[in-house]
Amino acid sequence: MKDKINSNTKAVKKKLIVIGGGAAGFFCAINAATLHPHMNIVILEKSSKLLAKVRISGGGRCNVTHACFSIDEMMKKYPRGGQFVRKAFHQFFTTDTIKWFEDRGVKIKKEPDGRMFPVSDSSQSIIDTLMKEVNQHSIEIMMNAEVKSFSKKEDRFLLKISGEREMETEYLCIASGGYPKAQMFDWLSESGHSFEEPVPSLFTFNMPGNEIVKLMGVSVPDVQVKINGTKLMERGPVLITHWGMSGPAIIRLSAWGARDLAKCNWHFTSLVNWLPDFSENSLREKFQQYRFSLATQKIVNKNPFGLPQRLWEYFIDEAGIKSDIQWANLPAKNQNLLIKQLVSGEFQVKGKTTFKEEFVTAGGVKLVEVDPNTMMSKKIENLYFAGEVLNVDGITGGFNFQHAWTSGFIAAKSIAQKATEVSEML
Repeated sequence: MKDKINSNTKAVKKKLIVIGGGAAGFFCAINAATLHPHMNIVILEKSSKLLAKVRISGGGRCNVTHACFSIDEMMKKYPRGGQFVRKAFHQFFTTDTIKWFEDRGVKIKKEPDGRMFPVSDSSQSIIDTLMKEVNQHSIEIMMNAEVKSFSKKEDRFLLKISGEREMETEYLCIASGGYPKAQMFDWLSESGHSFEEPVPSLFTFNMPGNEIVKLMGVSVPDVQVKINGTKLMERGPVLITHWGMSGPAIIRLSAWGARDLAKCNWHFTSLVNWLPDFSENSLREKFQQYRFSLATQKIVNKNPFGLPQRLWEYFIDEAGIKSDIQWANLPAKNQNLLIKQLVSGEFQVKGKTTFKEEFVTAGGVKLVEVDPNTMMSKKIENLYFAGEVLNVDGITGGFNFQHAWTSGFIAAKSIAQKATEVSEML
């Protein structure tokens, strides 16, 4: 990060309005104030809540970023916008995020899967830090202030806000988050910008009527899940829920397949390999070994693969194997059914479940219309975008927050530089 921009030449007050009281909006406002102390900054939030996703992310712990320190590797975690963030990350990356918060007293820790959280394990630590910065820089926050439209005349933007209010500003940053429906972008499309149709990302698979939902709470740490008829495949932990399947492997798959799965109305077949180190043939050979080594033991009681017992019993039942059958006496037909259940089980998915403020949308402002080096619109000077309103979304694991911090910082830096240049000319 660059040092504070020298704006002491002339203390000319400039105004910045940030639309959106989420991570990207706050980060833009705070860093703009840090880099250009002589700027009046206002955050407009349409709801009565601030930093809603920050609060609930990671089960209330806030997955701040990911312990990935290679830009080339990091960009691969974004189903949409990978090349865009690749350029942006050269200005503000994961290392900068960690340092930014640690410089303000919030230590960040790494978990085994690479996710990073405050050591407090509480999102309140992040919220308190951001709010403290807002207060220190005297940034104004207006709640229940939904922007209905905006226009630009000469060098100023005119915003029409709910309650028949109007505001003017020299600089405008839109960090309003993602929208689940295309018509919710109408107020932005009037400015001449175009959008990729929004569809849900990061959701769970609903499997109504499948007996496996009775095993809600059971988790398996290493599972391979494939979408039948596609190349979409992910490997990782899977959690069985009362509506179907969730967990990192499912959530990541939903991100990569967001558009394809929306096209089929979230009705598809998932193929699940609960033992991803085995194929049908290699598992069949393993079964032959168990017929001898575990010959007299009942199959239902002796699970040699380390799977949760309730899940093993589910497979035994699905394969039609009686509870008193021993390994040596396992009929070939039932054995084949069990092997199929274990390495290529078919599960019909009929719908998805998202979690209100927690889910992410795929879609938003088309990236060809935004400069990744400044986050400024290529169509309207001094109009900036940050966060999920852009057509950028990452898989689960802190990647979406990193995009929010990065885009918010870059927008702030560009705004501060332009404001300083204008001040020095006066």
